Amino acid sequence: MDSLEQLIDEARRAFAAATQPAALENEKARFLGKSGSLTERLKRLGSLDPEQRRTEGARINAAKAAIEGMLAEQRNRLAQEAMQTRLSAEAVDVSLPGRRREPGGIHPVLRTWMRVEEIFSSIGFDVADGPEIETDWFNFTALNNPDNHPARSMQDTFYVDVQDADGKPLLLRTHTSPIQVRYARRTPPPLRVIAPGRTYRVDSDATHSPMFHQVEGLWIDEDVSFADLKGVYTDFLRRFFETDDLAVRFRPSYFPFTEPSAEIDMMFTTGARKGRWLEISGAGQVHPKVVQNFGLDPERYIGFAFGSGLERLTMLRYGVDDLRLFFEGDLRFLETFSR
Repeated sequence: MDSLEQLIDEARRAFAAATQPAALENEKARFLGKSGSLTERLKRLGSLDPEQRRTEGARINAAKAAIEGMLAEQRNRLAQEAMQTRLSAEAVDVSLPGRRREPGGIHPVLRTWMRVEEIFSSIGFDVADGPEIETDWFNFTALNNPDNHPARSMQDTFYVDVQDADGKPLLLRTHTSPIQVRYARRTPPPLRVIAPGRTYRVDSDATHSPMFHQVEGLWIDEDVSFADLKGVYTDFLRRFFETDDLAVRFRPSYFPFTEPSAEIDMMFTTGARKGRWLEISGAGQVHPKVVQNFGLDPERYIGFAFGSGLERLTMLRYGVDDLRLFFEGDLRFLETFSR
């Protein structure tokens, strides 16, 4: 038998005996690698005369093609066996019960958001939205909170590495008041609007979160008073908590965008929480400077504004003591609001 035929026969046996891809590649190197049997024969062709080189080269190339074909066949065979082994191991037992898709539920904070919108829409308030990344002017200056104003230190802020037209960095809005400014500048009075949405401040504990939700309300007209504010907000609380058994009080406070300003407290007059005052909102008469920044005449128009945390309202409605539970994603906690 010719030595090339013997080499082909030897390669056939070696490839057939290789039952793993790594072993097959080792056998390939023995015949076709840089120091393989066929490679060595090709290297020796240079020592032959032209006629012998042509004849022998054709024979070696034919043998090389035959060996490469057997190699490809064995590679394919091993790949098919590996696939069959994997499919057998991952076989699906069709007799098992199917996986049921559980119905979803509405997040408790979103439930509050929707409820607040429903209540205020029913008494004629529009619902407005705006960007969460704001300019310094809309977030601070337009609200009577200019550069270096001490009240800015009350809101530790997340800034964005992008500047506005005035060269000041953009920021994640610290309240939804900028929505009110944008709405007032494009809507003729009278104005009645609420602005719910996400807000951001550098704060985190059991009652604060770096990201939280607010709803702010605004009513601007030619004759709006604190009595209107108290009436609207008291009616809202009674409808939100579905009880008339609560009291509301106003405590003097300070906000740069209202004057006079007040904190609004509420107290349940019956039940387990009876007799405890709870801070629920900040409010006040809109500052004349802010009315002017709305593009309105402060000598003609007056009104009130308020701001409430949606998480705070949700905690009070459902008796939750730790705000962080709303954002931890624990289904055991969240499913209690979907039953």
